[in-house]
Amino acid sequence: MAKHLLDPPTCERLLAAALGRGGDWADVYAERGTTRSLAFEEGRVKSAAESARLGVGIRVVSGERTGYAFCEDLDEATLIATAQRAAQIAAGTPVLPDPIRELVGLPNRYLLARPLDSAGTAERVALLRRASERAHARDPRVHWVSCSLVDSDTTVTIATSEGVLVTDQRPMLRCNVQVIARQGDRRERGYTGGGGRIGLEYFVDHPPEALADEAVRQALVLFDAVECPAGAFPVVLAPATSGILIHEAVGHGLEADFNRKGVSAYSGKLGERVASPLVTVVDDGSIVGDRGSINVDDEGTVPDRTVLIEDGVLRNYLHDRLSARLTGS
Repeated sequence: MAKHLLDPPTCERLLAAALGRGGDWADVYAERGTTRSLAFEEGRVKSAAESARLGVGIRVVSGERTGYAFCEDLDEATLIATAQRAAQIAAGTPVLPDPIRELVGLPNRYLLARPLDSAGTAERVALLRRASERAHARDPRVHWVSCSLVDSDTTVTIATSEGVLVTDQRPMLRCNVQVIARQGDRRERGYTGGGGRIGLEYFVDHPPEALADEAVRQALVLFDAVECPAGAFPVVLAPATSGILIHEAVGHGLEADFNRKGVSAYSGKLGERVASPLVTVVDDGSIVGDRGSINVDDEGTVPDRTVLIEDGVLRNYLHDRLSARLTGS
């Protein structure tokens, strides 16, 4: 288990300061992270960078109003002043937060066989070089290749006025390959990538060469592509990227805040048919190693599998703590 960025007594004092003018509840969110990035283009390293970040945000909720303040310092006097700024949203009697208790029994959805910081720059460059060389070797029409590897380690500590204290250490990895192929005066581009909350073992099942092959395939197939005819056509969406389309088309409309305020197309339609019986939409933050999965969210809640639309019928909304409290969900 990762070490807390803020110890329990400090969290209790910050929460007490945050609720010093009243309020319904408050939380403290501390984050420390490191991000490493490497770009490899046309046989050489184009850029390499490493950055670090540290900050603490404190939030106070009073009714439907939210006060928020943050700082980039772990000095307690600075943190108390930050909590007092967030507290300005309220104007009532001080509220005592519940005693801190550590949230235990968290799931482990980041099964790292090789931690992200276990590879040096030379090994990272070698991975990208393999992808670049494979892309060029696949077809003489490939004339430009760019590869990148970005990974991060983020530790977050969350404390709430309901007494919850939890720390999560979140890895993230992403490798991208982009190519441009040329055939006569025509140029086509292919792009692919992958990763998730996983370590460097990702490249065992997804070698750089496989990423390069897919990027090249995408570029070359476009040389034989024809213009799409006009009109309405059935469309079959593959997994993964199609989730982004679902998110934009449906996900935002299913956020509980919009529905609580009655401004969504789905407001007041729980239990009603809103889509074809063939459609089921699930929000799942529990898939091990998946990019969108976490052990605990930024409000100290363990994510689960939520069925939003089942066989075309609206079953649930996407709640945060505020909307859940105000709607009793």
